[in-house]
Amino acid sequence: MLATLERIVPHTGRIDQLVDLVDKLRPRHPSQAGVTAANVQALTALLKGNPDLAARLGASLCSLLAQRRHASLYTDIGILSNDGFVVELKRRIAYRFLPPALDDNYLSDAIDQVLFVDTDYRWINAVPTADWLALFDVIAAATPREHAGAARATTVLGMLDAIRTLSCRVCALGLEPRLIRSNPDIETFDSPFLMQNIEVTHYLDGYARMMADGAGAPEDARHLLVMLDQCDTAIIKIRKNAASQGTSVALTYLLVALTQSIDRLRKLLFLVDVSGDLPSAPTVDLVAAANEATPPAAPPTSLRRAGAITMVQELVEAHNTKYEVRGLVADNIDLLARNVTENASRTGEHYIAESRAELWHMFLSSAGAGVVVGCMALFKTLLAYLRSAPLVEAFLFSMNYSLGFMLIHVMHLTIATKQPAMTAARIAAGLSSKDGRHIDLDTMAELINKVFRTQCVAVLGNLATVMPVAWAIAMLWHSVSGAHLVSPDKALHLLHDIDPLHSLALLYAAIAGVCLFVAGLISGYYDNKALYTRMARRVGQLRGLGRLLGEQRLARLAGYVENNLGGLMGNFYFGILLGSIGTLGYLLGLPLDIRHVTFSAANFSTALVALDHRVSWQLAATSVAGFLAIGAVNLLVSFSLALWVALRARKIGFEHGLRLLRAIGRRFLAAPLDFFIGPPQQASVTDIPKGST
Repeated sequence: MLATLERIVPHTGRIDQLVDLVDKLRPRHPSQAGVTAANVQALTALLKGNPDLAARLGASLCSLLAQRRHASLYTDIGILSNDGFVVELKRRIAYRFLPPALDDNYLSDAIDQVLFVDTDYRWINAVPTADWLALFDVIAAATPREHAGAARATTVLGMLDAIRTLSCRVCALGLEPRLIRSNPDIETFDSPFLMQNIEVTHYLDGYARMMADGAGAPEDARHLLVMLDQCDTAIIKIRKNAASQGTSVALTYLLVALTQSIDRLRKLLFLVDVSGDLPSAPTVDLVAAANEATPPAAPPTSLRRAGAITMVQELVEAHNTKYEVRGLVADNIDLLARNVTENASRTGEHYIAESRAELWHMFLSSAGAGVVVGCMALFKTLLAYLRSAPLVEAFLFSMNYSLGFMLIHVMHLTIATKQPAMTAARIAAGLSSKDGRHIDLDTMAELINKVFRTQCVAVLGNLATVMPVAWAIAMLWHSVSGAHLVSPDKALHLLHDIDPLHSLALLYAAIAGVCLFVAGLISGYYDNKALYTRMARRVGQLRGLGRLLGEQRLARLAGYVENNLGGLMGNFYFGILLGSIGTLGYLLGLPLDIRHVTFSAANFSTALVALDHRVSWQLAATSVAGFLAIGAVNLLVSFSLALWVALRARKIGFEHGLRLLRAIGRRFLAAPLDFFIGPPQQASVTDIPKGST
């Protein structure tokens, strides 16, 4: 380290000298915080004992700061561009393979040259703030005033330019049509996004007069901070409105960019303020990483120095991760995912029976769906006899599934396996609490019990009708045509397909569970889209359709489309997934196929008739166990994936699983019959022994 310092040539601003010095500080592994802190402390001690070397290093750093342009570092690093999500995503992917050319005129590119390892921010953030302050104090004390003054002036001017740029950007983004559409109050009242720009211009004009002719300090930025707070309030309101009005990736991207720009504005204002009267509230994030060297009662100067260190660490981290795709997706998809699962949660409430009467209604609804599925199984068998080309056959199978499932939805019937993706989101909504600790476990146990028994009744309703309907169709076909619907060999093949031990039936059932989960996401996405795009109004504005149907029918159709678009599209795409995955596996030579409990049960009945009911009890038992196991896997996979996504979208960490299981167990022991068939009337939660947190 001593030899590296001796090679530094002051007043040149050369990057290679700093690269060598940082390389001596960099640990072999970024997690070695102790090693890094020791290296920084060793450098501090070395410079303290050699003031000439400290002066060399200080002059070199000041020359670098004075020669480079600063504004882009504060306006671009860690803040999304105005180009939109798709363009930003493409840029990051492209730059991951071929980074852009560096320019020696910009300070931001100096970070690329000095801190070129993607994990450098980890060891830099691991060093205590007090150690960094001690190092910079030693360098500053030895640096000549003229060099330090020039560097400080360039830095301040760069920050002021960045403040002006960020303020204009916030103003432009805040007046975007999609933002105003989500919060019409911005048009009715003075927009805080516009007013903050006026306040920034006033503040910077006063700052310029102070720097030009030595006038007094400009007015403090308190009123400007109030405007920024109002901007935050508007953003929060728009996010809340998104829950009822829907959202989009573009709107979410806009809100993220606005939030980042406003946050950066606050931090820069705190660093350049000369009045010393700014409240400390905006600096909470800045000093979050500061250690005991900056206690709450620290004077403004010490607080500002700690804030500067923390902001540098933030910029370095943002710079090292600026081409990461995962962070961009995580920042912009969270609100959309939350709204998608929120719509699924509201839909899931309709899949939860509260009483025995509602359970009976659910049984009848699922029984009606079983009749339709029995007919769908017949059509699939007939379509298979066409011996069409693989892609044509996939299309025919997909349309059979899609139109059948959409018919079930239109008739207000229920497919049992469609429930988990919806009810999981409802359970996740019940787990939403600020700290994850104050959740009423008995209420959650009651909700899960309702979901469990409703799901069991729905499955029984599907099976109670699909099996006899498929059996009756096969018998009727044989009596009318004199031949079985399927040959004995085909029947044995159908039974083998649902064998849980000697086939890949359970793997294919898991694939079907993934399809169910994806269909749930698609359903939530289109429900969100229908709200965000105001689908009912759009349909109601179709004059040609209005002349054909009449205004009243068109209004009913418009309301139906908006309220059911998610369900219809989810069922449509679910049918395409079920109908095409087998063909996709055939074309790719991969073990891809689906097994669905209701269709497997229908195939069992069809095979039973084709074999003239001459089936050993072992084969019959294996087949029954097979389609029941297929149903269990369908439900488990789709429910687990949906619950995981719903929890992630709400950023919930739940750690009370064992206590929740005990609460469910108490409900079972207290009333075993009611646990499965529900109470005659809705019971109060207080009737169950307590065990909540």
